Amino acid sequence: MGTQTTHSAHEKAAELCRGIGRIIKGKQHTIELSVVALLAEGHLLIEDVPGVGKTTLGHTLAIALGCTFHRLQFTSDLLPSDVLGVAVYNPDARDFEFKPGPIFANIVLADEINRTTPKTQSALLEAMNESQVTIDNVTRPLPRPFMVLATQNPVEHHGTYPLPESQLDRFLMKIQIGYPDAAAEKAILERFTNGNYSQTIDPVLNSEEVIQLQEESRRVHVSDELIDYIIRIVTETRHHPEIQLGVSPRGTGALFRATQALALLSGRDYAVPDDIKALASPVLAHRLVLAESGRSRPNGEAVLNDILNRTPVPA
Repeated sequence: MGTQTTHSAHEKAAELCRGIGRIIKGKQHTIELSVVALLAEGHLLIEDVPGVGKTTLGHTLAIALGCTFHRLQFTSDLLPSDVLGVAVYNPDARDFEFKPGPIFANIVLADEINRTTPKTQSALLEAMNESQVTIDNVTRPLPRPFMVLATQNPVEHHGTYPLPESQLDRFLMKIQIGYPDAAAEKAILERFTNGNYSQTIDPVLNSEEVIQLQEESRRVHVSDELIDYIIRIVTETRHHPEIQLGVSPRGTGALFRATQALALLSGRDYAVPDDIKALASPVLAHRLVLAESGRSRPNGEAVLNDILNRTPVPA
């Protein structure tokens, strides 16, 4: 990838971050991780307490992209057909006609995904892994780009169904937003006084530009030394005494693609070790099944930090 192309792609991705930042105040790092997930052609799980802007972040990212967008409020009575679509009999044609569900959009916001049943959760598996769905033995491709933005609340467990490991593994990243600092919260309160709390933004990119950025991120160079570094980190998760189930090969590929995307967002056509270190926790932590350690369960991020500290960094 040429220097001029890299600069152009970096500017487009940076403008996307700035656009989202006009709505999501004081969360630049979180915004950048969301854009990295998009550029890496992955899906994003946002887990945090109520009221910190999970749904707002997902909705703002979708608007900034100028792509087709559907929001699904996941509830206990939601059915797979409510997500994927259903075949309806057309008396004029004397045949069944497929009515596509909300999954047929570029950006799908799965709000409170852990409030629906495992049967409905599993309806997303094929879509997230292969960008297609199979209904009545007919395989239908999903539009490009395609991204699932899911939110869930880690505090409220009544009436929820925890996502199984197979579904968590299909999210490229799991991130938290956190509480805003004082300055950001003051900016949020100013929207109340100005009467424009539902502030919105104009689209920054269109679907063709998003696809172009994703393809350009794939051309970011990752040296053999860095590939070996990624593999050493992943291998350590499979043998660490505090980890019962380590990172899958899908997770290895996710860290590789996210590394390429972060390098592009940083204005480089090559990756560096710091890219991998910055992404190890959001990309890998949710894929770990941790072993019991005495009375308490170890923290995934702490275990990953231990692995990073013990893994030699390429010169």
